[in-house]
Amino acid sequence: MTTIDGSSIKKLIVACDAGMGSSVMLAGQLKKQLKKNGVTVEHSPVAHIPQDADVVVTQAGLADRARGVVPDVPVVPFQLFLGDPKVAKIVKAIQDGSTVEV
Repeated sequence: MTTIDGSSIKKLIVACDAGMGSSVMLAGQLKKQLKKNGVTVEHSPVAHIPQDADVVVTQAGLADRARGVVPDVPVVPFQLFLGDPKVAKIVKAIQDGSTVEV
C-alpha cells in the first residue's frame, strides 16, 4: 500500500511503455478532472518520468520499472486504463485535499 496526500500533489504523471492509446486517454481524462485543483497531469514514457513528479500512475506491469526511475516518488499501479478504483481514489484525494492509501 502507498499513502498519498492529495493536498500535496501538484504534478501527476501517467507513465506508459509505448506512449500511445489508452494511457494518453487516461492522461487527458485526469487533466480534465484535476484542472480546477491546479494539478499538472503529464503523459510520459516510463524511462523518462520527470524527477519532479509528485505521484506516478502506471499499468501494473510497468510499476517496477517506474520505481527504478523515480525511487522517491509514489508509484501507483493500476489494472484498468479507465475506471480503475486506485486512480479514482487518487483523484478524489486530490479534489478533497485528503489522504488515501492505494
